[in-house]
Amino acid sequence: MQKRAYLLLEDGTIFEGYSFGYEKEAIGEAVFNTSMSGYQEVLTDPSYSGQIVAMTYPMIGNYGVNNDDVESSKVQVAGFVVKEYSKAYSNHRAMRSLDEYLKDYKIPGIEGIDTRRLTRHIRDKGAMRAVICMDTSGAMGKILAHPAMAGLDLTFNVMCSKPYPFGKNRSGAPTIAVFDFGVKMNILRLLHEQGCNVVVYPGNMALSQVLKNKDIKGVFLSNGPGDPDAVEYAKTLVNNIMKTHIPCFGICLGHQLIALGMGAKTYKLKFGHRGTNQPVKNLLTQKVEITSQNHGFAVDYESIKHNNDVEITHLNCNDTTVEGLRHKKLPIFSVQYHPEANPGPHDSRYLFKQFYELVTH
Repeated sequence: MQKRAYLLLEDGTIFEGYSFGYEKEAIGEAVFNTSMSGYQEVLTDPSYSGQIVAMTYPMIGNYGVNNDDVESSKVQVAGFVVKEYSKAYSNHRAMRSLDEYLKDYKIPGIEGIDTRRLTRHIRDKGAMRAVICMDTSGAMGKILAHPAMAGLDLTFNVMCSKPYPFGKNRSGAPTIAVFDFGVKMNILRLLHEQGCNVVVYPGNMALSQVLKNKDIKGVFLSNGPGDPDAVEYAKTLVNNIMKTHIPCFGICLGHQLIALGMGAKTYKLKFGHRGTNQPVKNLLTQKVEITSQNHGFAVDYESIKHNNDVEITHLNCNDTTVEGLRHKKLPIFSVQYHPEANPGPHDSRYLFKQFYELVTH
């Protein structure tokens, strides 16, 4: 018999459901993801560190989990919320159930709640701190004692501890230094598939130390969790990248850090963009791309639109937030969304080719 569980939000709203996964209390920022599939990639995305993720699709778990569809070495979310957890799963690649997977990584889940109501509440009130618990007594005090996402640097929770190569080394291929703030595995795969040798470095490593490797022809700034303005060490990194004129590509948090280095500001979105169906207009081609996104902060348009050295290249079609930038004089560009799109559409994978051409020409 399943145990009762509760999702308590910091504004006092309570959702009653049933526990699955690992039975423990979890606190984090409650957010929602609109993807219809790809829950294993969502669970293992380091950008979700410190967050309780609710899936808007009503049935989750029906194809189980496997050892391949991962974006990092472990489950990264603080907690998982679904309308209906499917105990039965069927897929030729499945290795075990979602319930067993969450238990393996000691991550609590809650099912049986009205995720449509929860999503509407977050859209109306904004993302907020929450707790998954078995008993609500004293839970509100724990929520209020937990740090809010704004002002929080979570990159140290997810970055690698020392440099490592990714994939087989190719003789004569350009080497890309990936600064890891919580990099997704598929970004590394696509950089390697594009024809690059890839070496991953901790995000807080000095650029001068990284460039002692004379084979490095470009740098990449990865996605990651938390407030970009709180990642103080990265501002020095971006300034040094601009001074060296080395080609640079940034995605998600990397995009925000590049924008900050160019003098822009960032701000917290009300409820963020998380899903695989966000339309983005490429202002250079006038084409609309359907993109995968996962971010709770954005670059402030007003703070960068008058910068004569920077061109805004992409805008979100839903709310006109800044989705892409490039420097007019330096070989630097970035996008807010996830062109590696795992899970998600592949409309924007051309950006990896664009980066390769920038590095090799």
